[in-house]
Amino acid sequence: MNTVTEKLAGWRDNYLPQEGLGKIIVIVICLYLLGAVLLGMYWSIEPKPFDVRAKAQALAAEDGGTVVTGSVTTGALIGVVQTLLDKPGGYTHNDKFPPGVWLDNMPNWEYGVLIQVRDMSRALREVFSRSQSQSTEDADLVEMEPRFNFNSDSWILPSSESEYRDGLEYARKYFDRLSEKSAPGAQFYARSDSLRYYLSAVDSRLGSLSQRLSASVGKSRLNTDLAGDAEAAQSTETPTEQEVRTPWGEIDDVFYEARGTAWALILFLKAVEVDFADVLAKKNAQVSLQQIIRELEGTQETVWSPMILNGSGFGPLANHSLVMTSYLSRANAAIVDLRDLLSQG
Repeated sequence: MNTVTEKLAGWRDNYLPQEGLGKIIVIVICLYLLGAVLLGMYWSIEPKPFDVRAKAQALAAEDGGTVVTGSVTTGALIGVVQTLLDKPGGYTHNDKFPPGVWLDNMPNWEYGVLIQVRDMSRALREVFSRSQSQSTEDADLVEMEPRFNFNSDSWILPSSESEYRDGLEYARKYFDRLSEKSAPGAQFYARSDSLRYYLSAVDSRLGSLSQRLSASVGKSRLNTDLAGDAEAAQSTETPTEQEVRTPWGEIDDVFYEARGTAWALILFLKAVEVDFADVLAKKNAQVSLQQIIRELEGTQETVWSPMILNGSGFGPLANHSLVMTSYLSRANAAIVDLRDLLSQG
């Protein structure tokens, strides 16, 4: 009897502490996972847009400068990149650990914003800061633009964030130099041809996004690649008709990339409305630009559904991708009209 009692006591001493430690470990892991899920939900909240005029004024006031032509557009670029890097959760597109690695919508939103940052930085370097094709590029913009084009998912050595922050510093130097009378080399030329250049890039981006969004339901598409030019040629032959469909797992990715694109584009176009006010007024095009902004603002409405629905065109369920492409397509068509208007004498 004593032997049995001793064995039971030994079993209790040897195994119960380990069992209690195991329970503690399981509880800690569960709490960590729960906290990561809640934190991920918080990180997934999309940032609100900011006032581009107020941003430019605040940046100028920090160094005792003034707001001049180009300050609002450059300030909008700075503000968008700062939001991308400093919002709750920071930049999550390259995260390798929870909760960032679990997120899906926010990294794609960030990528849409980043594409617009790259387009604007290219326009600043190539046309907005140069009086003509033979003029010298601005030294700070030469350093800024490639840094914003750095790999979007690099985690370390160097990380994407570090490169983008370096680009942000060069953008800030250019912003400060714009209002320095002692540094006339920093310029921003608000001309109709430079604005057409930028709008051409926007037109191309929105057109691609509209096609990818509309492919959520799949459709047969005729090959119109060489239409309109009897002597046109291409590298390899392609079918005259093909089925185009966005993979089911990528539908929400494209949707949130489009939301990020539109979010950044709204801010950039509002800045353009300020810096190119005289150009737009001469063409009586202010209302055209405002209508583009209004169409894009429709893409930022709250998504009340817990998931992006992909119902058929006229089916019983909504198709959020088709709603998004409706707004983008109307904005894109208005941009084409605005470009034509700016090209007229």
